[in-house]
Amino acid sequence: MEHGRGIKSGILLVDKESGPSSFQVVERIKKLTGARKAGHAGTLDPFATGLLVVLLNQGTKLSPFLMPQDKVYRTAVMLGIETDTDDTTGTILRRRDIGSLTERVIEDEIQSFVGTITQIPPRYSAVHHKGKRAYELAREGMEFVPRKKQVRISSITILSIDLPVVWMEVRCSSGTYIRSLASELGRRLGTGAHLASLRRMRSGIFHVGMSYSIENLTRHCASTTIEEVVIPLKDAVEGMREVEVPGTLVERIRNGYMPQRGELDSGPLSYPGNYCKAVKGEELVAILRESVNGYEVSRVFL
Repeated sequence: MEHGRGIKSGILLVDKESGPSSFQVVERIKKLTGARKAGHAGTLDPFATGLLVVLLNQGTKLSPFLMPQDKVYRTAVMLGIETDTDDTTGTILRRRDIGSLTERVIEDEIQSFVGTITQIPPRYSAVHHKGKRAYELAREGMEFVPRKKQVRISSITILSIDLPVVWMEVRCSSGTYIRSLASELGRRLGTGAHLASLRRMRSGIFHVGMSYSIENLTRHCASTTIEEVVIPLKDAVEGMREVEVPGTLVERIRNGYMPQRGELDSGPLSYPGNYCKAVKGEELVAILRESVNGYEVSRVFL
């Protein structure tokens, strides 16, 4: 498909392997499928694996609705070793004896992270600091502290403890740095720590079990069955009410027309911001935002 027709708009779930950056995976998918545009709904560090939600063509317009959704990660934290990147790819800064540290102490400290917490993003991260990426400043040897941010940890399930490694599953808000979580856990325990592995299991309604490796996607493209694994735009956003659009309004809405109250079926809106999906059968026409006088057009899909 690299030299054939382009793929339709939608969502492609990729099981990212360790090594390439999220940008490199997206570029590979774009070339493989012939998509005109492609993006993703939440980056993964190069060493991390698991679910990468790739947005194809018109699907890139869904980024503001998919990016903020909660994530689930499975991770291994190595106690007793600190690195400059807070993960296994970095240079070792310190080694410490974990001593007589007990599982009970570790479990209690881990559960203290549950709730809304303040994090300092890793120095080697993509956050901006004074107009530049933090990792760029870190590579230049600059001394700086990234700006603190609030994140939400919904739950942490300890899967196993085999010291010095702690395996756990973290359910958290978008923007949470699991590397920072590992580093802070090590600081609180007095042992230091870094992230030994990281795998994204879920992003919103999408689970890694629904995803495909690059090798599988390559085979689908070769056998022209790739369209069968693309998730339609209409099915991509969880919890957003669907409103059926009369045929006479479809093109008008796509041209920017804002429907008035009574022109579309009304109903309870539970999605943040009062957004709803305007659909015609299985086709996503637009994402609308309900206002006092009717509906504002937020995104249109051609």
